[in-house]
Order: sequence, then C-alpha cells, then structure tokens
Amino acid sequence: MRNVLLFLALISLIAISSNYAYSQEISLSTFHEIAQIKIDKNTSQNVTASIVLQSTNIQEIQIPIEFEQKIRENDRIQSIFVTNQEQCVLGVTNQSCILINVLRDPADKGINAIQNSTKEITESYIDEINQILGTNAEFHSVYIYTENESKNILAISGDSSEDVVIAGVFTMPMEDTNSMYEKISSTLISKTIREGGGFYNIAKDLSFEENTEFLFSLIPLDSKSLLQLKLSIDYPNSVGVISEISPLDFLKTDNIHRSDYFSSGFYPINSIIQIIILSPENEEISNVNGNIIPTQIIDNEKIPTDVSKDGWIFDPQEGQTIQGKYIFGNETSISKEKLKFSLGNSELVEPKAEFDESIVIVIIISIIAIVAAIFFLKGFKK
Repeated sequence: MRNVLLFLALISLIAISSNYAYSQEISLSTFHEIAQIKIDKNTSQNVTASIVLQSTNIQEIQIPIEFEQKIRENDRIQSIFVTNQEQCVLGVTNQSCILINVLRDPADKGINAIQNSTKEITESYIDEINQILGTNAEFHSVYIYTENESKNILAISGDSSEDVVIAGVFTMPMEDTNSMYEKISSTLISKTIREGGGFYNIAKDLSFEENTEFLFSLIPLDSKSLLQLKLSIDYPNSVGVISEISPLDFLKTDNIHRSDYFSSGFYPINSIIQIIILSPENEEISNVNGNIIPTQIIDNEKIPTDVSKDGWIFDPQEGQTIQGKYIFGNETSISKEKLKFSLGNSELVEPKAEFDESIVIVIIISIIAIVAAIFFLKGFKK
C-alpha cells in the first residue's frame, strides 16, 4: 500500500509535465469512489454489492489532524474499524462495534498479559474516537484474530509480516445502517463531496434497504492514512443460475453517475465499477452491451491504452475467477443497459490498439494511472 503513494505522486508529475502532449490533462484525485459487485458461486451463493468512498486526504474525509498523526505514530496500531455488522467478532451479537486493531507486544507473555496490554492501549484512544464520530462505545473484550484474519488485516496496509493482530472490542447499541451512514458520513465526508452526489448518493439510497451493513476504516500508512467508508448490501442465496449480469440491478439504480467533485478536470480512474465472479466451473464473459477497452499486457496485467474511452477491462475474462473493471473515460454517467454482459461460451472479441507515435506519451500516462488504480484496488477485493 505504501508503494501506491509513490505511484500517485509519479502520475501527478507525468500528467503535469506532459500537458503539451494531450489536450486533456489526466489528473488523479486522492478521493476515489468505487462500486463493487461480488458474485460468489463457490461458497456463500450470495451476491454482495458495495459502494466504497475512500481518500488519503483528511480534508476530504475529515479526521482531526492531531488524532490522525497520533494514530500513525503508534507503531502497534494497524487499523480502526467502525461497523454495524451483525457479528463484528465472535462473542458479539446485535451490537455495533468499534475495533481498534493492534499488533501483539512481544513482551506480553500469556493470555492475561496480552489482554491487559491490548485493553490499555486501545482504551487510551476510545474517548477521542467517540468524540470524533459522535458514538458512545464502551469496552467489551479483547479478541485475538486467527492467523488468516491477521494476514488479511495486515495486507490492507501492505504489511506481509507474520505478526499477530489483536482487537480491542468496544460496543454500543445496534444502529440501523441508514442512521449510521447518515451520521458518520455527514460528520466525516466533506460538504463538497456530499453535495457532489455520485456514488455517495447511491450508498445513501442503498442504506435504507434490508441486509445492508456499514463500515468505516482508518488504516495508518507512513505519511498519511487511508480513510474509507463502505456500505454493502447482501443478497443471500441469490446466485442460482445467473446467465446475464446487470451490475446496477444490485445497486438498485438504472444509472450510475460520477461525483461532481471531479467536474473541474479529467479524472478517468477516480470512479470505477468493479465486478468479481467466483465459480466452481469455468465461466466466460460474452455478449457485452457496452465497450471493451483496448489493452496492453504490462507485468501480467491488462492495461488500457486509452483512458478517455469508457468501457470494461476483464482480467481474466474467463475461468473460475473473473474480474472486470469499468472506467468512465469522458462520460459522467453510465446506464444499466450499457453495463450488462453475459456468462457463456460466446467468443469475446477485444479491439486491438493501433500504434500511433503521436499518442505514445498519452499511453504511458494512461498505463501508469491504471496500474496505480488496479494496484490500489487489489487490497479491497476481500
């Protein structure tokens, strides 16, 4: 994750220095809006749709600078989660949670020492978190994550160590998703972004539906923090035999609009629709209603050669795991019909990119930008 920040800085420098080569200067904001659809035919048989709003800029997702710096300077703190998930950890039911996830102190020997140390460090932050978010969470317990859970939490921040992660669990009365989203988003999301609509409004509308959950996360990085609001809706046992995929059906909308926050420039990869299909059998994308963007293979990733065009990048487009990303290009909205495609055996014909020396610099800019976006999104597939 730390490498992402280097990518973003590189994009900005190249885009600015190459302005003469391209009538539209490609820009990248620290604010991203992402729509994710996960179709799991393997285990859960569920479809999960999510809207993610994220930034590394505390002026966009507003956390007091002193608090954000204090969290980053404590090497043990890995992340802070606020959620109304039905069971945030084992032993907690029908309560909303604040989880302060910390690394185990090697000096702690035995379960009592681990629990006391974790309680002490996490309790030192909960009053300030409650004040910032307008919550009233109180200490509940200490939870030691399994090895796989620890790896997943560490991976979010790009940490590949074998450390054990432990949560200080703080609970409060269960809050419905609409109330929680409205309260925390209005507190944290800047007024400019809220008034810009886009994916923010889709999440707001979805928050009234059943089977929705809310998550706010803060992940400290080296020089800043990754801040994220995520609203998810689950469709239990809804997979069945799906042949036609209509992503916006799962988001309860006929059109998806980009945020007006990006209207001042050309931000082709700050709004992305992502789809993941997991299947026990080989599947293949076919009958795509919209565009397939021409791509090149860079480091085993399909990279679009022109981000000014809207369309899908499927990588891979067949197999037991299929992933697709839709970028808006110059478009500000996309209709439900344009995003539809099928799962079948029809051959998917991808247009080939023609080489043109006059757009070499533009392609380089596009490649770097999309590589950054794809790399940035990899940490949020789970």
